[in-house]
Amino acid sequence: MTSRGKRSLPEKLLNELANLKDDTGRARYLARRRKLWRASLVQQLNEASRTMLRVDAHQALSLAEASVAIARKLRNKEVLARSLRSKANALYNVGDNQSALDYHARALQIFRTLGNPEEEGRTLNSSIQPFLLLGQYDRALQAAEAARTLFKRIGDLRRLGHVEINVGNVYHRQDRFEEGLACYERAYEMLLPHRDSEGLAVTLYNMAVCLITLNDFPRALATYQRARGMFVQHGMALLVTQSDYNIAYLYYLRGEYSRAIEMLRATRVESEKNGDAHVLALCYLDLSEIYLELNLSAEARETAQEGYLRFQKLGMGYEEAKCLANEAMAYSQLGKALRALELFPKAREIFIREKNLVWPWLIDLYQAVVLYGEGRLFEARRLCVRAASFFEGTALTGKAVLCRLLLARLSLRTGDFAAAREECAHALGRLAGLEAPALCYQAHFLTGQIQQASGNAAAAYDSYQKARQELETLRSSLRGDELKIAFMKNRLEVYENLVELCLSGAGRTNFMEEAFGYIELAKSRSLAELLKQHESLLGSPQEGHSDLVRRIRDMREELNWYYRRIEIEQLRTEAPSPERMEQLQKQALAHENELVRVLRDVRSSEASAEGQAEGAASLDAIRACLPRFATLVEYFTVKDKFVAAVLTRDNLEIVPVTPVSRIANLVRMLRFQLSKFRLGSEYIRTFEKTLFDAASSHLQELYRELIAPLRDRLDAHHLIIVPHGMLHYLPFHALFDGEKYLVDSFSVSYSPSASIYALCHRKNKDASPSGPPLVLGVPDARAPFIEDEARAVSSILPESRLVMGAEASEDALRTMGLYARLIHIATHGTFRQDNPMFSGIRLGNSYLSLYDLYQLKLEAELVTLSGCATGLNVVAAGDELLGLIRGLLYAGAQSLLLTLWDVHDRSTSEFMSSFYRRLGSTPDRAVALQGAMHDLREVYPHPYYWAPFTLVGKTFTTGS
Repeated sequence: MTSRGKRSLPEKLLNELANLKDDTGRARYLARRRKLWRASLVQQLNEASRTMLRVDAHQALSLAEASVAIARKLRNKEVLARSLRSKANALYNVGDNQSALDYHARALQIFRTLGNPEEEGRTLNSSIQPFLLLGQYDRALQAAEAARTLFKRIGDLRRLGHVEINVGNVYHRQDRFEEGLACYERAYEMLLPHRDSEGLAVTLYNMAVCLITLNDFPRALATYQRARGMFVQHGMALLVTQSDYNIAYLYYLRGEYSRAIEMLRATRVESEKNGDAHVLALCYLDLSEIYLELNLSAEARETAQEGYLRFQKLGMGYEEAKCLANEAMAYSQLGKALRALELFPKAREIFIREKNLVWPWLIDLYQAVVLYGEGRLFEARRLCVRAASFFEGTALTGKAVLCRLLLARLSLRTGDFAAAREECAHALGRLAGLEAPALCYQAHFLTGQIQQASGNAAAAYDSYQKARQELETLRSSLRGDELKIAFMKNRLEVYENLVELCLSGAGRTNFMEEAFGYIELAKSRSLAELLKQHESLLGSPQEGHSDLVRRIRDMREELNWYYRRIEIEQLRTEAPSPERMEQLQKQALAHENELVRVLRDVRSSEASAEGQAEGAASLDAIRACLPRFATLVEYFTVKDKFVAAVLTRDNLEIVPVTPVSRIANLVRMLRFQLSKFRLGSEYIRTFEKTLFDAASSHLQELYRELIAPLRDRLDAHHLIIVPHGMLHYLPFHALFDGEKYLVDSFSVSYSPSASIYALCHRKNKDASPSGPPLVLGVPDARAPFIEDEARAVSSILPESRLVMGAEASEDALRTMGLYARLIHIATHGTFRQDNPMFSGIRLGNSYLSLYDLYQLKLEAELVTLSGCATGLNVVAAGDELLGLIRGLLYAGAQSLLLTLWDVHDRSTSEFMSSFYRRLGSTPDRAVALQGAMHDLREVYPHPYYWAPFTLVGKTFTTGS
């Protein structure tokens, strides 16, 4: 049919019909407009509905329903059949697949009665996708074969190409990826001579889906982007959104989580606008999966629950069950085991109903882990044995090993060491020859625990060393199910256990130095690596090095891609192909070896080889940064006790200190006393002495527990305190021996780890910024002394630049702070315990968060943030500090002056003036801080006023 005599529907009429939402309103509208009762109008409405499917599925459905209503009045069977098919296609696009099939069946019956093979074939082809999504694969393939026969008979190769697309979709859904790709390639060849842009774009899109599964990331991404371009060119908004979803999923498989999350969120918004219920639900499913892997448990639970409700409404059981399983795992991560145990059986039941062969047993394993954590050992063993019996007979070696390791833990818990050793040996046997460092780590670590519990310290040490070596190969890349299972959270305990064995002697020489090395390997490693990487990038302008860094990033992403593909292959409904698994393992191993070679090239190209590649500095490197008059005290938790490593240039001792539980109670009570200052000035005046006495008592007890056991070893003028865990919240300088505070005997500074202290000490050693100091002030009615503070500091610092109010913006900090020797920011600070990425400070026109600091370059000798709680951090696993300290050190600052709690407006202003006056006469920032604390204490004796200020990083302006 040509378009010469074809008239388009008036826009006003089209909008009116599209916005009729119910049958009653539609009947009333058509009853008043009998002139619309025309077969030609029905045809136009069907065309308009088909076009609207690309943009808004719900409006397309309204147009199709209007078409059916008119067709029924005309009593024309062929016209009615076309309208019924139009409505079926619209119902499929809004996710109502069963209703779509009902309308397809009605249309098909009419076309068969009329003897119209072309329309019969079109209707059969349209029904394939709803059958597919409802899991009725046999009926989908029967419809496809019948359509093929009809289109071959009438010689319609273009529509035969569309049948091939749908058959390819069926094969893809059944994990028959090579067959699916062959169908899409045949479809592309059939559609190309007809210049069927929409069909070609859909074909390219589906080819990309198969290429993902067949591990060809470059071709998959290029094909997706090519298809997306065609969708954009032809105004197919729904298909653009679906392309974006798949591109996001592609990045997720490669481990590019931030990029995937950003794209999925944007796609979710567009899907909601376009009425694409299927893609919208898939976005929720994938986001929940990513959040689980990132241990963002609350977000994972919320998105999984939303996805579950949406897939339930769509009648898509497999995806519904996956969402339910993700929600259960999220509840488990959140410590809500009972709720998790309620949801797992529901997910398992759905997987069984969907005839999935793997997931029911995986659900049993997840339940067993949760039950183990709850101490319900008999039930855990029963489920784990059941899961193990299934996985032992499959190619899913990783799942079988996880079962064996849990059985070993159960035996260890009940004191059956022989059975526990046997299970671990079985697991290690299964792992022989496999590239599975996460599982090997678990097996060796658990073996070490069993041997240690049996009293065999030497054998335990050897097993822990093997576990540590495996852990070092997979740091920062733990992935898949292992991340979701609770007992993987002990991955840093290997360092703790090695420290314990070293301190027990066990016949080794240099055990103190060895133990100190393990302490450093367990503390703030990611931050140290972040600083080293940033330092390397900033200090290596050579293009060759930049290319190498980009190459490493790309290779890591490719490795994530292969790891993800291996996991998906293992979880296929049908048995995985041994040939494909072998190929994937070989490709992953080749990429791992290549990455090792490239990393070796990077290490050899760096000017300084002082630090270990993973960020932990050597003992000699740390000692080289220590002044003669300084002692570094690094705390660490070993089981339920704190130990302290006391390090000088010439000596190292590791001293047992105190039980963790005792310190936890004292820290809680001290913070409670300090929080009372929020109750207002009248309360503080009334209970001034009581408040002082209570705080002094807690500080004295903390001194007795943390400092007294090692006081006779502190022969120095300056202490560098490296806290651990809850100790990061303590003002060590304010600990009280009954007569004087620690700061009366020593100047005190802090560092997240000894390695980070060394990194800060080396920062900009030869070329510190020499620009004028920058002072930013953002006062308001709640803190009027901020303005006084900023102006006073500016007057003390020679040639300083003072920027106030709205002008004290992020742009001012970015541009003027780039060259400033000192940066002082007087403003409000906010610590977000719930989400430390949003801890930050208020600037003139924005709020500067941790994320924003990652984008800045501030290489000042000192950055001071005098607002409330600017030095507080969430202390994450591995003693990683998540807060402004992290962002400022990454931005390049050599040292930081921050606060541990909400500070008093007036006293803070006075303190800062004293500090900067003293800094003008001494190169030692810690000495200036010590003096300023003494000055303020004369006016404000309570530690609340003078003790919140902490100095982090490099303390000396000149060399030591």
